[in-house]
Amino acid sequence: MKRQDKRQDRRSKASSRMKVRAKPAGTSETRSGKRAGNGSTERSLDAVRERRPQTNAKRRAGQTNAKRRVRASQYESAAREALSSSAQLLQDVADSSAEWTGRAAHEIITRLNGGGKVICCGNGGSAADAQHIAAELSGKFYLNRPALPAVSITSNPSSVTAIANDYGYEHVFSKQIEGLGRAGDVLLAFSTSGGSANVIGFTGAGGTGFARRCDMCLVVPSSDCPRVQEAHIAVGHSICFLVERAIFGGK
Repeated sequence: MKRQDKRQDRRSKASSRMKVRAKPAGTSETRSGKRAGNGSTERSLDAVRERRPQTNAKRRAGQTNAKRRVRASQYESAAREALSSSAQLLQDVADSSAEWTGRAAHEIITRLNGGGKVICCGNGGSAADAQHIAAELSGKFYLNRPALPAVSITSNPSSVTAIANDYGYEHVFSKQIEGLGRAGDVLLAFSTSGGSANVIGFTGAGGTGFARRCDMCLVVPSSDCPRVQEAHIAVGHSICFLVERAIFGGK
C-alpha cells in the first residue's frame, strides 16, 4: 500500500510540473499575440502616414485650382471690359465716320481705275497696319481676282534705315515716295498719335493738327493707341471691301 501511495504522489507531482511548464507556453502565445497586435497597429499607422502626403497634395491641388479659377474669373472680367470698350469705340466710328469711309473708298477707286496705285506707310504698330492694308489690296480681301497695285513703304528695313541714317528719320517715307510715287497715286498713311510729320491719312484724337495737313483724314475719337489702331484696321477693311466690290463686282 505504501508503495502505491508513493507512486500516486510521484504521478501527481509530475502532472503538476507539466501544468506549470504549460503556462509559459500560454504566456508566450499571449505575448506573441500582443506582438502580432502591435505589428498590425504599426502597419495601420504606416498606411495613415502614406495617405497623409497624398491627402495634403490633393488639398494643395484643390487650393491651386481654386486660385486659378479666381484668376480666370478676374481675367474674364478684364477681357469683357476691354472688348466692350473696343466695341463701343467701333460703334462711335461707325456712327461718325461712315461717310468719310465712303469718300475715301471712292477716292481710291477713282485713282486705281485711272491707272494709279496705293502707297501705304506708318510708324511702329501703324507700320504693321500699312502692310496689312497693302496686302489686302495686292492679294485678296474676299474675292479671287487680279491683284491691285498697292505697296507698303514700311517693309524694307534697308531703305528705312539707310534714309534715316543719311537724311534723318523724318525723310524715310518722303524719299521713297519721291522715287516711287506718280501723279494719280494715293497715299494711305497711319499715325495713331498724329505726331509723325511724314505720314498722313489715319489718326486719333491727338492728331488734329496733323489732320489739318491732310487732304482727308480719319480722326478716331480716342487717345488710346490700341483702340485707335483697332478702329484704323476696321475702317481699312471697310475700304478694301468697298474697293474690291466696286472694281471687280461679283467676279
